[in-house]
Amino acid sequence: MGGFVRDHANDRSNISKVARDLTQKCRDYRDSADARAQGFYPYFRRIDDTFGNHVVCDGQTKIMIGSNNYLGLAQDERVVEAACDAARKFGAGCTGSRLLNGNIRLHEQLEEALADFLQREAVLLYSTGFFANQGTLATLTGEDDAILCDRENHASIIDGCQFAPAKLVPFRHNSAVSLRNRLKRLPADAGKLVVLDGVFSMSGDVADLPAIIEASKEFEALTYVDEAHALGVLGPQGRGTVHHFGLNDDVDLVMGTFSKSLGSMGGFIAGKREVIEYLRHKARCFIFTASLAPAVAGGVLKALEIMQAEPERLDALWRNTRKMHEGFRQIGFKIGTTQTPIVPILIGSEAKAFQFTQRLYEEGVFATPAIYPAVRYGEAIVRTSYMATHTDEDLDRVLEIFSRLARELGTFDDPAYREPGRRKNVFDFSLSYTNESDVVRADSGDPSRNGSVFHPTVSR
Repeated sequence: MGGFVRDHANDRSNISKVARDLTQKCRDYRDSADARAQGFYPYFRRIDDTFGNHVVCDGQTKIMIGSNNYLGLAQDERVVEAACDAARKFGAGCTGSRLLNGNIRLHEQLEEALADFLQREAVLLYSTGFFANQGTLATLTGEDDAILCDRENHASIIDGCQFAPAKLVPFRHNSAVSLRNRLKRLPADAGKLVVLDGVFSMSGDVADLPAIIEASKEFEALTYVDEAHALGVLGPQGRGTVHHFGLNDDVDLVMGTFSKSLGSMGGFIAGKREVIEYLRHKARCFIFTASLAPAVAGGVLKALEIMQAEPERLDALWRNTRKMHEGFRQIGFKIGTTQTPIVPILIGSEAKAFQFTQRLYEEGVFATPAIYPAVRYGEAIVRTSYMATHTDEDLDRVLEIFSRLARELGTFDDPAYREPGRRKNVFDFSLSYTNESDVVRADSGDPSRNGSVFHPTVSR
C-alpha cells in the first residue's frame, strides 16, 4: 500500500464541482449581434476592389477616408511591381525565421536603407509593428526596471508594456509635468524607459517631444518613440516626429511601421548598433517568427525610395490636411487637438457614431467609428484620415455629406456637444437618451496635457 490513503471525501468534493466553461463569455457576447440587428454594424466590411482613393464594396464605389495610406503609395504601380518582382525572385514567403533560414538580401537592404534615411546606426525588421513594440519592450527591460507609458499610446505599446517584466508606470497624456512626477517616485538606480507615440493614432496629437525628453534626461531615462503615424507625415522627407523637432540625437530608440505611409505591413526598431544586435539575438518576437515576405520587403524598399524622391506628395498631404481641418471646424464639428492628417470627428454616443458611420457608407464614404476603450466614454468618434492623393472633388464631397448628416442626425445636440465631459455611464446600442450623466476625465489645467500647441516646425 506504500502508506497511500485515498481521501474519498475529497474525491466526492471534486466530482461535485463543474469546471468553468471558458467559452461561456463567447455565447454571452451580444454587442456585434445587436449592432447588426439594428443595421449599423461598421466593422469587417468586405472590399472587393481598390483604386486610388476609392474602394468598391457590394458593387458600389466609396471614397476611402478610413485608411492610413497617407502618401497613397499602397496602390502606386511602381510599388506593386516591385513587390511582384520580389515575389518572383524569392517566392511568396521565406518559410522560416531570419535567424535560421529566412534571411534574404532584401531584408538587409531595407534595414540599411531605413538606417540611412533615419540617420541611425542600425535597424531591425519585425514581421509586424505590434511585434516590434512587444519584442523590443519585453527584451530590453527587466523586473527591476520601469516603463513610463503615455496613457493614450497605441494598443501595441500598451500590450508590449504589459508583456514586459518591467513595472508599468502610466503618465497623463502628453504631459511632461505628469511624467516628471512619476519619475521622481522611482528609485534613482532603476532602469527607466519612457515610451510614447510620435503622433497619437486616435486624436492626431503630436507628441510634446521637447518637454518629454527634457524630463527624461533629468532622471536618466531612455526614450522610445513610436513613429507609426509620423513616418511619411512629419519631418524632413517624412522622417517623423523625432526629426521634426530636430531631436534625433536625443532619442534612444525609434520604432516605425510599414502599414501606413509605406503602404504595406511590418515594423522596425532603429537605434544604436549594439542594441539592435542584442535584439536580433534575444527578441522572441523576432527570432521565433517567420520573416517578412519578399513582396513586402521589395514593395517597402520602393515606397521608401519614392517618398524621398517625390516631396510633392508630402506637400499635397498637408494641403489636404489643412483643408479638412478648416472644413470640419466651419461645419461645427469638434476635431480635438489634431495637428495631422488624422481627423477625429466627435459624435458622442456610441450608438450615434455607429449610425453616422453607416449613413456615410450608404452615401459613398468609407470611414470607421472608434468607441471606448479606444476613446473616452461618451466621446465616440468617426475616425477619418486623409491622403496626399485625395482630390478636391473627393474632399468637397466628404465635407458636404458630413454637414448634411450632422443636421439630419442631430449630432450637435448630443451631450458631447451640449455638455462636454458628461455622459450616461453605460454602453449600449440604443439610440434613446436620458439625462443621467457622470463627469469623466476633467481636464487637469496642465498646458502640456494634450500637446495642443504645435511647436515651430524644423522641417517645413
